[in-house]
Amino acid sequence: MNAQKKIYFLSDFHLGAPDAASSLEREKEIVRFLDEIKNDAAEIFLIGDLFDFWYEYKEVVPKGYVRLLGKLAELTDAGIILHYFVGNHDMWLRDYFQKELNILVYFHPQEFERNEKKFLIGHGDGLGPKDYKYKMLKKVFRNPVSKWMFGIFPPQLGIGLANFFSRRSRKQTGSTEEIFLGEEKEWLLIYCNEVLQKKKIDFFIFGHRHLAIDYRLTENSRYINLGDWISYYTYAIFDGNDIALKSYKGKDDKIIFKR
Repeated sequence: MNAQKKIYFLSDFHLGAPDAASSLEREKEIVRFLDEIKNDAAEIFLIGDLFDFWYEYKEVVPKGYVRLLGKLAELTDAGIILHYFVGNHDMWLRDYFQKELNILVYFHPQEFERNEKKFLIGHGDGLGPKDYKYKMLKKVFRNPVSKWMFGIFPPQLGIGLANFFSRRSRKQTGSTEEIFLGEEKEWLLIYCNEVLQKKKIDFFIFGHRHLAIDYRLTENSRYINLGDWISYYTYAIFDGNDIALKSYKGKDDKIIFKR
């Protein structure tokens, strides 16, 4: 890494939710943040669920989000490397982001090494023990046949149905996302500890949890959950040596630190 450059990590924008007006305001905040970091960013990792729902028909992409998409194109055109990890709300990507925006897209967690620091990065859904119902549904939805069958619906009907079920899922989750459950019940923490039994990882970076967490697993390993840009507006920044988890809206007191 260039000593003057940094790597940024963000996740869970859920644009489109809960309504068009609040989503637009959030999108403008995100674009403002990306504009502020563009001069010192070497890479930006977008760790899933940028949209509350996304489906690319063969010749159609969802309406809206032009401010964000335009800013992402501007960043890649400027030579900044962008990585996009598909989440559980935006898993049905085709090749629009790769071809139109020149963004690297991943469908599974990946390992990276920067400045001799090892990272394991992914959205985080379906990792760790239990949650068997979701893991089964994930296999069904990720199946190419399911993706093709959804594409049979006209966009207005298909996206309308998807938005309905997305809102329903969020209501069922309720406030449980705001509570740290402890090391024995946090599935991603359990997953990180299992990985550490097999290999050395300096930083585990995930989203999905909607709770900003900086948790020291061992003396040399940390689990970072990026929170979201709905309640916390949190992001992580790697300066070439260490990672800091921060809030763009001054909500650093909401970040859970376990050292």
